[in-house]
This record gives sequence, structure tokens and C-alpha cells, in this order.
Amino acid sequence: MSSDVCKHCTSAACLDVCPTGSLFRTEFDTVVVQEDICNGCGYCVSACPYGVIDRREVDGRAWKCTLCYDRIGDGLEPACAKACPTDSIQFGDLDELRERAQRRVEDLQDAGVSSARLYGEDPEDGVGGAGAFFLLLDEPEVYGLPPDPVVTTRDLPSMWRHAGSAAVVLLAGGLAAFAGRRS
Repeated sequence: MSSDVCKHCTSAACLDVCPTGSLFRTEFDTVVVQEDICNGCGYCVSACPYGVIDRREVDGRAWKCTLCYDRIGDGLEPACAKACPTDSIQFGDLDELRERAQRRVEDLQDAGVSSARLYGEDPEDGVGGAGAFFLLLDEPEVYGLPPDPVVTTRDLPSMWRHAGSAAVVLLAGGLAAFAGRRS
């Protein structure tokens, strides 16, 4: 099993880096790409901690799972949940789904599956929790998931502060050197 669906992160780095605003958070708290606005820069591709955003070969514009924005806007469930024959993919209120999933984890653990756990539901994780979470029976890496996903842009503010400080030091050094030559 490999998960290539968007996790619709609470703190989505792809939103932080998109220069055109083609990525946006919908009224359903999902993250969607407006392909007609995307300029194909690819910043969102490298910003995604899950590697789920891809670029079209024809024009380089980004695309990813929208959680069927058009369907949920019409009051329908996403196509993946509707089509899933085992009901493994479920759609609904996140709090209700978390409770249901937690009960399932407890049932599995009571049955001796001690490795059963939820992945992506913790608001304290590196992406602030996700709109899509998974019941895993093994380590995340076995499923192609990062063990500790983080918002790749979390360090941007401190990086800009360090860059600004370095620029000030370089400017001061340049001015001091220039002033030393004039004397």
C-alpha cells in the first residue's frame, strides 16, 4: 500500500510557497490547486512533506487530489470513498471519524495487534494534523509515509531573520572597509 492522496494538512506548506495563489484552502478545509492559475514553478511539489503533489508532463502545472471538491460541494462524498468496496476509505466529520478510528485501533490492540495506530490525526504533529488520516499496522515508512512529517516552511521566518542579520553585517563591513580607504 502506498498513499499518494493529499493529506490536506492543517498547516500546509504548499499554500505558503505558492506565488500565484493557485493553491487555496476551501470552505471544507481541503487544499485545492486551481490548475488554470498555476504557473508551473513547482515550489509546492518540493514543499509537500508527503510528496503527493505532481506536475503535468505537458505544461508543468501542479495537480493533486482535491478530495473531489466538486462532489463535496454538491453534498456528495468523494469518489474514492464512494467506490471503496471495503469501506476502508471513509468521509465525514473529522471528529466523528477520529473517534471511530480510535475505537478501531483499540479493538485491534485488544485483539493483539499492538502496532495498530493512527497516522496524521494528531494536531500536535509536524503538519498540525491532517484532513486525511490512516490506520496503520506497521511503521509509516512501510506504507511510503514519512515517520515525522513537518511543514517544510516552518523555518522560513527565522531564515529571513538570519539572512537580514547577515545582510546588515555585510553592509556594515562594506561601509567600514570603504570608510577605511577614504581616510
